[in-house]
Amino acid sequence: MLLEVYGHGGDVKTASARFGVAAEEFTDLSANINPLGPPPGLLNKLREAMPDIVRYPDPGHRALLSQLGELLQVGEDCFVIGNGAAENMALALLALNPERVGIIEPCFSEYETLSRQFGARVNSVLGSAQSNFHADPDDIVGLIRDNDLVFIGQPNNPNGIQYGWNELRRFADAAESYSTYLVVDEAFIDFIPEKDRISLLGELHHYPRVILIRSMTKFYAIPGLRLGYAIAHPDLAAAMRGKQVTWSVNLLALLAGEFCLQAGKEYEDETITLITKQRQLLREGLAGLGCETWPGEANFLLVRLPEGWTALKMQEELGAKGILVRSCAMYNGLGERDIRVAVKDQLCCDKLLQAMRKVLETEE
Repeated sequence: MLLEVYGHGGDVKTASARFGVAAEEFTDLSANINPLGPPPGLLNKLREAMPDIVRYPDPGHRALLSQLGELLQVGEDCFVIGNGAAENMALALLALNPERVGIIEPCFSEYETLSRQFGARVNSVLGSAQSNFHADPDDIVGLIRDNDLVFIGQPNNPNGIQYGWNELRRFADAAESYSTYLVVDEAFIDFIPEKDRISLLGELHHYPRVILIRSMTKFYAIPGLRLGYAIAHPDLAAAMRGKQVTWSVNLLALLAGEFCLQAGKEYEDETITLITKQRQLLREGLAGLGCETWPGEANFLLVRLPEGWTALKMQEELGAKGILVRSCAMYNGLGERDIRVAVKDQLCCDKLLQAMRKVLETEE
C-alpha cells in the first residue's frame, strides 16, 4: 500500500503508523520543503504573537498585500492571498467556472482533482521520458485552443521541467487569441536562479487572461501554516477574491508571510546555492546506483529506479529505515519504478544514498 493515501507526500502521520517511527524522526524527502527551515527568528516571532490568536485575522490581508506589492512592483489589487497555492487554484476554477480544463501530464494532481470537483471535463497532453517530459509546444497550443482554462507548472511537479521565455510568451499569446485562461503554477519558482527569466510576471499587464500562482509554503518552510498568493489582472483577482471564504488565511500564517518577505536576499541566495549544489551531487549519487534522473532546476528530482524495483518496494525499504520518498506510480505518464525525492542538505542526501545502496546491494 502506498503512503500517499491522501494523494500527496509529506504525510508523516500515515508513515509513523505504518513503520512505527516517530513522526519527528523521519528524514522526509517526500515533501519539497526548504532544508534551511523557516527564516531565522520566525518561530520566536510566532511565539510572541500567540496571545493575538484571541483576535480575528485581517480579512483584507492588508499588511501582506502592501509588502508583496512593493516587493514585486505590482498593484495590490492584482493579488489574491490564499490558504496555500491550492486554494488559489480552487478560487480560479470557482471564479471562471470552466467547462473544459487542459493539463500537461505528468503534473500536480490537484489540477485534475480540483477541476473535476468543480464539474469540469479534463483533457490532457502528455510529455514522454524520451523528450524529458516536455510536451510538444504545438500540442500545448492546441490544448489552449480547445479548452477554457489550462494549467501549466513552471517549474513542473514532479519532473522539474520548465518552459523557456519564448515558449511562455507563445502560450500566453495563444490564451489571448483563443479566449482561454492560462494558470501558471509557480509554486517552486523561488528555488530557480534568476527566476524572472522564466516568469511572465513582468509582462502580466499584457495578458489579462493569465494567472500566476505562487507558494510561500515550500521556499520558506511553513507548510503547516498554509500560505500562497495569486497575481492576475485586477478584475480577475477581484473575481477570485469574491469566491473566497472570509478568514481562510489565519493570523499566524499572515504574520509569517510578512516576516518571511523581510528575510532578504541572503536567505534566498543561501537557499538557491544549497539546492543547486546538492541537486547535482544527489543526481550523480543516484546515477551511481543505477537510477535515472531528469534535468530540472527545482528542489526535487524525478527518479526511475533500476529494473526489478518498484516505488512501493523502495518506499517500504526506506520507510523502515526512517526515510520517506514520494511514489510517482499514480501519475499519468510515469510508472511503477518512478519516485520523487526532495533535494535537502548534505546530511539528508547522504543518508538517502547510503540507505538506497544498502537496499539495492541486498537484493543483488
